[in-house]
Order: sequence, then C-alpha cells, then structure tokens
Amino acid sequence: MEDEVDRLVAAWRRERPDLDVEPLEVLSRVSRLARHLDRARRLAFAEHGLEPWEFDVLTALRRAGAPYQLSPGQLLTQTLVTSGTMTNRIDRLTKKGLVERLPDPSDRRGVLVRLTDEGRDRGDKALAGLLAQERAILAELSRAHRGELAGLLRRLTAPFDNIPG
Repeated sequence: MEDEVDRLVAAWRRERPDLDVEPLEVLSRVSRLARHLDRARRLAFAEHGLEPWEFDVLTALRRAGAPYQLSPGQLLTQTLVTSGTMTNRIDRLTKKGLVERLPDPSDRRGVLVRLTDEGRDRGDKALAGLLAQERAILAELSRAHRGELAGLLRRLTAPFDNIPG
C-alpha cells in the first residue's frame, strides 16, 4: 500500500540522491497524522461547543479528581502556556460558567480554579467523543500493533517530555 509519504520520499531520492531521506519515512507520517488528529480533535470538541484549549483546561481539572480544582500555576504546568494566557483562559471559561475561581484556603492571596458541574459534563462528553474518533482512526491496527506503536512513540517522545523547563 503506497501513501503520499512514499511518493514524497521517492521524489526526494530521485532529485537529491546525495541525501539520506529515511527520517522522512517516519517523521513525515507522524506530522501528517498529527494534522489528521488535530482535525478529529477539533470536530469532537466542536460537537460539544468547546475549543481545544478549553478542553485542555477542563480535562486538567477533571483529572485532578474531586473537588476538581487546581491553582493557576498547576494549570500552567499541565497545559504548557504562559501565565498571561492562562489568566485569559480562566477568565473566558469563568464567563462561560465552565469553571469558577475560589480563594485558596492555604494562601490568602492565591486562588483555585474549580470545574463547575457544567464544565465537568461538557468535558466528559467531549472526551467520550474524542475517544470514539480516535478508536475509529486506530481501527485498522490490531491490539498488538497499537501496543507496539504506543511503545515506539513513547520511546521517541520521552526525551522531549523529560526536558526541564
């Protein structure tokens, strides 16, 4: 079975036989898959009236467990955005009634961001939709192949995920 990457690699091998284009065989496919996954994510979230960034914040709070709250700093760590961006996101989610700000009992100047019932419900439904989309994407792979692929991708991404800062 030939795909677009096979055609791209063949063209480069013809045009630049002096270069080893083997990395393209893996990473161009990863890049193309990322674009397809981004579209699937956006569709799954849009069906529940959410943007990808909203889903990221809501699910970070949901994964924290009851009472589904984190400090803005903890949310920064989990969503990899700047402080100013997070403040803006919390403001927007608060206006939509998906999160609420509460005083932090352990820090008089601090706040906690808590998921509302509506935020939890919308995030849970969007997650179920996303998982259905992702199961469909992976349907061509056996359980063993999915496990093998997950292990290989973990090995490839772990160094990036474990870089300090």
